Amino acid sequence: MLARGIRLLTAARAEGRAVPAFTTYTLESTRAICEAAQNTGLPAIISAGSSSFRGVGRAPLAAAALAAAAQASVAIGVHLDHSTNPGEIAACIALGYSSVMIDGSRLPFEDNVALTRAVVEHAHARGVWVEGELGGLTGDEDASSDALAGELTDPDQAAEFVERTGVDALAAAVGTVHGFTTTPVHVDLDRLRAIAAAVGGPLVLHGASGLSDGELAAAVAAGIAKVNVNAELRRAYLDALHAGLADGGDDIPHLQHHAVAAMTQIAEAKLTALAGTAQPDNDPPQEVSR
Repeated sequence: MLARGIRLLTAARAEGRAVPAFTTYTLESTRAICEAAQNTGLPAIISAGSSSFRGVGRAPLAAAALAAAAQASVAIGVHLDHSTNPGEIAACIALGYSSVMIDGSRLPFEDNVALTRAVVEHAHARGVWVEGELGGLTGDEDASSDALAGELTDPDQAAEFVERTGVDALAAAVGTVHGFTTTPVHVDLDRLRAIAAAVGGPLVLHGASGLSDGELAAAVAAGIAKVNVNAELRRAYLDALHAGLADGGDDIPHLQHHAVAAMTQIAEAKLTALAGTAQPDNDPPQEVSR
């Protein structure tokens, strides 16, 4: 069922868990996300965002994601990730998205506030919740890199940002970067706790690739209610295709089946970890080479 309303995140926060938002680029990844959610009985979010549209186009990808979510037996949201364009956001809301992200993080603070507030007003009038971003999250959402953590989010400024914009969820920069990196990243848990105390509402963790389940659990305990997942599914998809092609396979449905199975396994593991079964520990994040 298509999940509407910020309760998807507030319920997770109240129950000490987080909802994973999995990026989709293809019908295979959309199917894997839904199968994993149904197999575990846990809610999830399909993130069909700006960068994903480059391959197959906005309307076809959105239609597949919305149809899959509507047909699922568990709550699944459909989210527009990292959009900087209010026109694109309005178009996705019109298509039926349950949530959108306006990313003004590269703008001066006052410009970010104004842009985010305008999107919130438009989205809320149509029953759609909004994620905003404050701070400098580096890296590439669609590819691995050697990025280092950028400017971290200030707790006091985060509280002002949420108050002035009315945004429902906040993506905060707390030490992670987008994509796998050759340099290990860590979550600044003290800063995250301070932001959570100042903001009060759901927080979102971007750039969680390579973090151990223990560090993810610690981030959830510190206030994270939504975790973006991209690189792990992308790697599983590509590895499955490479393995099939290396074996001489040219049966496309057969290759698709193995790609879906590989991504489903990864998505199930993330759903289970973020549901609270992993306990916080002091293990460092995994270092993953490109």
